[in-house]
Amino acid sequence: MAVRQRFAGLRQPWTLRHALLVIPVGIIAVITVVDLLVPADVHLGPLLVIAPAITAYFTGPRLTAAAGVLAVGAQVYIGWHRGALLSRNIIVQIIALAVLSTLIAIFCVIRERHRRELAQVRSVAEAAQHVLLWPLPDRIGPLQVACLYLAAEDEAQIGGDLYAATRTEHGTRVMIGDVRGKGLSAIGEAALLLGAFREAAHQHTTLPALAAGLETSVGRYLADFEPAEEAGERFATTLLLEVPDEDSITRMTSCGHPPPLLLRPGEAVTVPVHPAPPLGVGRSEPTDFTSDVFSFEPGDTLLLYTDGVVEARDQAGRFYPFTERAAQWTDHSPAALLHHIRRDLLAHVGGRLADDAALIAIRRTAAPPHRGRQHGRVVHSDGFRHHSGNRPPPR
Repeated sequence: MAVRQRFAGLRQPWTLRHALLVIPVGIIAVITVVDLLVPADVHLGPLLVIAPAITAYFTGPRLTAAAGVLAVGAQVYIGWHRGALLSRNIIVQIIALAVLSTLIAIFCVIRERHRRELAQVRSVAEAAQHVLLWPLPDRIGPLQVACLYLAAEDEAQIGGDLYAATRTEHGTRVMIGDVRGKGLSAIGEAALLLGAFREAAHQHTTLPALAAGLETSVGRYLADFEPAEEAGERFATTLLLEVPDEDSITRMTSCGHPPPLLLRPGEAVTVPVHPAPPLGVGRSEPTDFTSDVFSFEPGDTLLLYTDGVVEARDQAGRFYPFTERAAQWTDHSPAALLHHIRRDLLAHVGGRLADDAALIAIRRTAAPPHRGRQHGRVVHSDGFRHHSGNRPPPR
């Protein structure tokens, strides 16, 4: 059965190509017959060039050249049938048709060569982009994960938005970010931030210290490579998340990034954050960043996103109602949730986004064995707890 399907797949494009060849062959036959039936002072032979021109649209240079040869043969037959094969008019028509058919075949060769080069470049670009933005695994410790990336540029699979996740000794750290700019022009800064996170996530014990380390890396990069005319205009918003394996209390540090949504059965709630300025503005001390704390229980889903989602507009200029739409699919798995959001978001904008968009859906599937002690002052507000500072709580 598998062999039969393979041969069927090979026959399909050839069957379509042969069917399309009926069009130029039919054109040549019709023009030839009509030219023989009309009065002798009416000449339709020059129209035969239509056949190789049409053939070049759907096939390669060989079949295009074959159509040209057939068209020239038809012109020769018309001249022979009329008894004027050696007349100046017929000879000029034959030469002109042969030259035009040759040029069409040459252009077809050039097009095929450019097509192969473009396919190779695309293949290399796709491989490079996949290396840069590694797809997240479906499962990270006790977390079920799904990710989605929608690039604004047609030829790009990624751009200025980014995400990454890594396992630490006691849990999982996740980063989602948005570099100023979009598409391929922002990949350099995105690559820098991803590489810095993958290394620094294992070197810093707290999220504020991790954010400060990322700020140092971004600042060093900008000092070396930022153009003088763009000084102070390059930055990146980032959200850092730390989900422990054995505790439902989750920590989060925002550097100018939109807050995540916490999905529970039938509701979607925005997690309050105390954002610091984006990375790239020169704040490199851990005390410059705030660590927020909230409860992430088994069965909850956390939805991280970039501003390309919430700032997407329809034709009337209305923003995408992200929170309301996400609340409709709180009982779905992370993969199914992002599938619905992707389809709904593209329908809202008419099929094309104006900016890159990235989303990560994280569901905790295992109940933590115990709750660890929290360090820091905890403020209760609307069911969330915010960690502000590194001071121990009052006893």
